[in-house]
Amino acid sequence: MLDLAQRAWPEIDDRKELLYRLARIGEDSVRRQAGEAHAVARRERQRSALERGHQLIDAELVLSDAAWR
Repeated sequence: MLDLAQRAWPEIDDRKELLYRLARIGEDSVRRQAGEAHAVARRERQRSALERGHQLIDAELVLSDAAWR
Protein backbone atom coordinates (compact mmCIF):
# COMPACT_ATOMS: atom_id res chain seq x y z
CA MET A 1 0.00 0.00 0.00
CA LEU A 2 2.80 2.40 0.84
CA ASP A 3 4.62 1.48 -2.36
CA LEU A 4 1.51 2.32 -4.36
CA ALA A 5 1.17 5.59 -2.44
CA GLN A 6 4.82 6.38 -3.22
CA ARG A 7 4.11 5.95 -6.93
CA ALA A 8 0.98 8.10 -6.66
CA TRP A 9 2.79 10.89 -4.75
CA PRO A 10 6.46 10.71 -5.74
CA GLU A 11 7.10 14.13 -4.22
CA ILE A 12 6.57 12.66 -0.73
CA ASP A 13 9.51 10.59 0.46
CA ASP A 14 8.54 10.28 4.13
CA ARG A 15 6.64 7.01 4.58
CA LYS A 16 4.88 8.34 7.67
CA GLU A 17 3.54 11.21 5.58
CA LEU A 18 2.38 8.72 2.94
CA LEU A 19 0.64 6.68 5.60
CA TYR A 20 -1.01 9.81 6.99
CA ARG A 21 -2.23 10.81 3.52
CA LEU A 22 -3.62 7.32 2.93
CA ALA A 23 -5.40 7.47 6.29
CA ARG A 24 -6.93 10.85 5.42
CA ILE A 25 -8.17 9.55 2.07
CA GLY A 26 -9.58 6.49 3.82
CA GLU A 27 -11.36 8.69 6.36
CA ASP A 28 -12.82 10.84 3.59
CA SER A 29 -14.03 7.73 1.81
CA VAL A 30 -15.67 6.31 4.93
CA ARG A 31 -17.33 9.66 5.69
CA ARG A 32 -18.66 9.86 2.13
CA GLN A 33 -20.02 6.30 2.30
CA ALA A 34 -21.63 6.97 5.68
CA GLY A 35 -23.17 10.16 4.31
CA GLU A 36 -24.55 8.31 1.30
CA ALA A 37 -25.99 5.57 3.52
CA HIS A 38 -27.59 8.23 5.73
CA ALA A 39 -29.11 9.94 2.67
CA VAL A 40 -30.52 6.64 1.38
CA ALA A 41 -32.05 5.87 4.78
CA ARG A 42 -33.50 9.37 4.98
CA ARG A 43 -35.08 9.09 1.52
CA GLU A 44 -36.56 5.72 2.51
CA ARG A 45 -38.08 7.23 5.68
CA GLN A 46 -39.49 10.11 3.63
CA ARG A 47 -40.95 7.74 1.04
CA SER A 48 -42.51 5.63 3.76
CA ALA A 49 -44.01 8.70 5.44
CA LEU A 50 -45.46 9.91 2.14
CA GLU A 51 -47.01 6.51 1.53
CA ARG A 52 -48.64 6.60 5.00
CA GLY A 53 -49.74 10.23 4.69
CA HIS A 54 -53.21 9.44 3.41
CA GLN A 55 -53.78 7.20 6.45
CA LEU A 56 -52.66 9.87 8.89
CA ILE A 57 -54.28 12.98 7.41
CA ASP A 58 -57.92 13.48 6.57
CA ALA A 59 -57.55 15.56 3.41
CA GLU A 60 -61.26 16.39 3.27
CA LEU A 61 -61.11 17.81 6.79
CA VAL A 62 -58.00 19.85 6.02
CA LEU A 63 -59.60 21.28 2.90
CA SER A 64 -62.86 22.08 4.66
CA ASP A 65 -63.57 25.10 6.83
CA ALA A 66 -63.81 22.85 9.91
CA ALA A 67 -60.04 22.45 9.99
CA TRP A 68 -59.57 26.19 10.51
CA ARG A 69 -62.09 26.75 13.30
